[in-house]
Amino acid sequence: MLNTRDIIKQIWDAQGYGNLAVWKNGATEVIEPGATPKKDGEPPLVIFKPIPLVGGFSMLDFALGDAELLAFIENEVTAAGGEIVRD
Repeated sequence: MLNTRDIIKQIWDAQGYGNLAVWKNGATEVIEPGATPKKDGEPPLVIFKPIPLVGGFSMLDFALGDAELLAFIENEVTAAGGEIVRD
């Protein structure tokens, strides 16, 4: 099962390197913008663009504590058919 704060940490780390693709099984990969990756023949559940999501936070801790960001990540994953927990 996916964890919201783990995904935010990975989004934070992906800044400047590409987008973060997240699969249903919990696998993640930093991909170049516009890429269409597959793992075991499956496309990712969601692809997050780091700069618009976490670029405005001066510290990772602020992003991890932002209720709107947490809810956005959870809504995107569940809307795509995935399961996610906060902690």
